[in-house]
Amino acid sequence: MDCVIWEERTVEMVKKGKIVKEREDIKVCFAASSGGHFEQLSMLRPMMETYDSFIITEETDYNALKSSMEKVYYMRQVNRKEHMVLFCMMINFFRSCRIFHKEKPDVVVCTGVLAMIPICLIAKLMRKKLIYIESFAKVTTPTETGRLMYRIADQFYVQWESMLEVYPNAIYLGGIY
Repeated sequence: MDCVIWEERTVEMVKKGKIVKEREDIKVCFAASSGGHFEQLSMLRPMMETYDSFIITEETDYNALKSSMEKVYYMRQVNRKEHMVLFCMMINFFRSCRIFHKEKPDVVVCTGVLAMIPICLIAKLMRKKLIYIESFAKVTTPTETGRLMYRIADQFYVQWESMLEVYPNAIYLGGIY
């Protein structure tokens, strides 16, 4: 799918939210956990280069884009099966608050998962726009994070037409790849 379509939808949504700014003045937070979620988000690189933007991702041994973007923030990696999951989520919440206060994004574009929930919730609490893109790997069933984000996202995208059965109000534009 063409990144231009995603960009046009994002600008249109921000304007509808009465954030009437010039394209260059819109600040966008791109948030994704590591691995495949981050790879999907990186497909929106043309948007990242068009807008004043920054990235939030998980801190792992695989930090592929350390030098390719100036503003990259790292969250603690969260595994829902670990006993420290709530502690890690709290740390990420406070880190997200600090980042949000410093950067003041107009829009958060997120491909998930757990470590990114705090920045998404903060965006909604601060009445900013939230765009969530469900995982390309999910063809017939939802992710846990997707179920939550579907309820709060201003725009919720699925990458498979079959996922419209799971998320009837979602937007299908094809795969992000």
